[in-house]
Amino acid sequence: MTDHDGIRPDLPDSSEALDALEPGDLDGHSIDELTDYLDAGMQPADPSIDDSPACQNALAAIIRVRHASLRSLEVAAREEAPADESWISGVLANISIEARSGRDVPLRPLSETERPVMTEGAIRSLIRRTGDAVTGVLVARCQLEGDVTELASPVRVVVEIAIAPGLSIPTAADLVRTAVGEALAEQTDLLVEAIDVVVRDLLPEHDDATGTDPEEAR
Repeated sequence: MTDHDGIRPDLPDSSEALDALEPGDLDGHSIDELTDYLDAGMQPADPSIDDSPACQNALAAIIRVRHASLRSLEVAAREEAPADESWISGVLANISIEARSGRDVPLRPLSETERPVMTEGAIRSLIRRTGDAVTGVLVARCQLEGDVTELASPVRVVVEIAIAPGLSIPTAADLVRTAVGEALAEQTDLLVEAIDVVVRDLLPEHDDATGTDPEEAR
């Protein structure tokens, strides 16, 4: 990964990524189970999903991806061209991987007896949610590189995104970089040495926002 912004058309092997997932990644659930739960209107309520931060983060991300993919299919239908859904599968695989708890990331204690931590999965979900909130942007993948388990250890953040046509690549990258940097500074104690933003795909043009909270799907 370089420090430069640019187009990366290559996509991860989504089938291999999905095969690598384990039930523990989402508190015993799979992306397919969460998708079925969403399709059923999240009824009857399942506490193992509703009370799981990892599942809730994944559900919110799935909804945002669905909005983007629906627009992609609509555009493809109007143009009578087959829609390429490979990137959608890749994003869904990444959501499941990123939502798992991962490492414990220390926060600055307010007293000597405190040992506050934030999970790596929660931070990745924060990055994805922040990037998705930028108009015309959908986060495809995000990573934390470095020893996040040590307070004040330098960390590099890598965010791969898809953007709407017509949106300037440098502008989109700057907006995401700024938003993610501010969110991490406000909600974590990570020592972020760099935030690399890579544009790897294009989304169809749209008018509505991509973000929806799982509670709104009920």
